[in-house]
Amino acid sequence: MTAIIYMPLLNEGLDVWRPVNAERLTDDTYRVLGEMPADEEWAGSAVRCEHTIFAEGEGLAAIEISN
Repeated sequence: MTAIIYMPLLNEGLDVWRPVNAERLTDDTYRVLGEMPADEEWAGSAVRCEHTIFAEGEGLAAIEISN
């Protein structure tokens, strides 16, 4: 099963979240699908997510990273 999760971008100077496609592995862990853009730095490829409220809405945010 796939889902949209929000990946934190590194070295941006402020909190920036990128929506990415991910494959659900367990109830709260996901593996990122697709390639990271060349001009971005993501925290990892396997993540634990939790439901988060953002300024623009809500979604699954990557909160714990494991490569």
